[in-house]
Amino acid sequence: MDRLALILVIIGALNWGLIGLFNIDLVATIFGGQAAILSRIIYTLVGLAGIWATTLLFRERVPVREH
Repeated sequence: MDRLALILVIIGALNWGLIGLFNIDLVATIFGGQAAILSRIIYTLVGLAGIWATTLLFRERVPVREH
């Protein structure tokens, strides 16, 4: 779940970078506009992934044991 959340957060960050630099919303462009149902689903998943990723800040790290 952590990896999936990270992938979605990266997609969201790249999309926001494109919006900021070039005024291009790639998600909206690919899926038919900001109001299109697929775009809204992607935006919602990215938002939920951001919430999930926030929990990573507060987790205890488990040390990795070498064998």
